[in-house]
Order: sequence, then C-alpha cells, then structure tokens
Amino acid sequence: MTADNYYIHAKKTFKDEISSINTSLDNLSKKDFNLICNHIKNLKGKLVLMGVGKSGHIAAKISSTLSSTGTPSFFINPSEASHGDLGAISRNDGILIISNSGETDEIVLILSGLEKKTKNIFSITGNKESSIASKSIIHLEAKVDKEACPNNLAPTTSTSFMLMLGDAISIALLKNNKFSPKEFADNHPGGKLGKRFLLTSDLMIDIKKIPTVRENTSILEAIKVITKFGLGFCLVKNTQEDINAIFTDGDLRRTLNKKIDIRNVSISKVMTKSYKSIPHNKNAYLAREIMSKNKIYSLVVKNQKKVVGVIRMHELNGSRVF
Repeated sequence: MTADNYYIHAKKTFKDEISSINTSLDNLSKKDFNLICNHIKNLKGKLVLMGVGKSGHIAAKISSTLSSTGTPSFFINPSEASHGDLGAISRNDGILIISNSGETDEIVLILSGLEKKTKNIFSITGNKESSIASKSIIHLEAKVDKEACPNNLAPTTSTSFMLMLGDAISIALLKNNKFSPKEFADNHPGGKLGKRFLLTSDLMIDIKKIPTVRENTSILEAIKVITKFGLGFCLVKNTQEDINAIFTDGDLRRTLNKKIDIRNVSISKVMTKSYKSIPHNKNAYLAREIMSKNKIYSLVVKNQKKVVGVIRMHELNGSRVF
C-alpha cells in the first residue's frame, strides 16, 4: 500500500464521520440537551463521569474539559467503583454515564448502587431503550447510523460524536456561567494556554519590593541601591513623593559611556522620565510585546495613574507566557 492509499482512506474516514455526525445532530433532542445542561449547572456537588473502554477514555476527557472550564468534575472507573470507589460520590453529586450500547456490563452492575448514592443520574448513549437510559433522570441519545470502521465494528464515529457532545455541554455551561479567561488561567497554572490570560498584576514585582530613590540621589548611591536589591533597576521619586522615572542597567551603561561623574551627578540627570508602562489589568503577554517592540527589559505597571509595580522580561520568561 502506497502513502497515497493511506490518505485516500483517511479522507474517506473524515467524510464518513462528518456525514454521519451531521445526521445525528439533526436528530439530537434540543429539549434533552437543555435539560441535561440545566441539571448539571444546578448541581450542588460535582459531576462524576463514567464509562468503560473507548467510552471511558471519552468520559475522562469530557470530565477534564468540564473541570477546566468551570464545572467541577472527576472521572471514576466503573470497575473500581464496584470495589469501593462509589464512596467518593455524595448525594449532591451528579453522575454522567457515557455508553454507546447503554448496556455496558460494568455499569449495569452498579446502577442500583449509584441510585442509592444520588438521584442525579444522567446518561449519553446510542440506545434510548437501554438499561442505563431507563435509570437516568435525563438521557441524551447519541445514536449514529454507521461507524467509520469499514466493518462497522470499531468505535469511531460514535466516540467522535460522544466527544463532540461533551465539548458542546462544556462550552454551553461555560457561556451560561460567564466563565472568564482569568478563571480559565487560574485552572491552568502550569499550561501555556492558560498563562496567556495571566494579568500583569499576577507577574509583576510589587512596588513594596522595588528599590526607590529620590531625584537628588547621586548616581553612585543609586547604583548601590540597585545592587543591593538585585533587580537591575530602581524607581525614582520626585519632591512630591510620586514615582516619575525609572533608572535601569541600560541607563547606567549609557551614563558610563558618556563618562559622566557618577559620584557628583544626581540621578535626575540620567533617569528615564518617558518610561513605558502597562495597566495592571492587561494580559501579561501584551507586556512582552511592548518590551520586544521597544527593546527594553522592564515595564512599569500602573493602576490608573499610580505606579503599583514593575514587570520584567525575566518574570515573563520564567512563567513561559507566549
């Protein structure tokens, strides 16, 4: 078989799955979809996802997506549930079961146990007459006319449709709950995607931890202060005690190149008054863009007109904000 043959089969798989899912979407119950979303939203506890085999993998992914987008959720393997993990479920929790046949043995076996734990049992199956569907207070039928597998055996189109429904439920709840990019970032402290929504205030060095000198301080004394704090810059106050300038390592290099007497010249002669700044509530990745554009490594952070901190390229690189 040549490489071209592989692509022909791949393209047919895409087309078959898309065609079948479009047909299934036409038959999807709007009423049941809205009901299942509404019940999940109003749960006082968490949403527990269950599934076995391929459906189990889909259920685990849906659970992860729900949790990251504002709907607390976790996955329980039904086999483990029958050996004690049912204890993790409380009466305020909801259970969403994913099963194409609706007759998955490991789940049917524990249905009575699930009912004793909570009345909030929901399911997505391909058979509305199944045992699992009949035990659910809300059932969403996800029936597909044909798998992409040429033998119509391997779960392909059915699992793709289940995954899409899980994504659809997650996003519908996200929109309804007005889940913000900041909340998304809070749930993804270790991921690059979430970090794009960190604010400058999340990464900045607070004004209380920044060395500050007055305008009449000599350059030499300012250098001593900068060296003590080890940040590579200091802020400068005017006679009204307002921050009106910054003095960085770059300013120092330019000063030395001009052979200025650092012992007897005040920092007011060499400080940067027209410094670049960014509002505290702007996304941190915008700070990187400003610094890169202006070829600087420190950016003053302001809350309205007041200086509240400084964000450096060092903090951005350390957090991997891209």
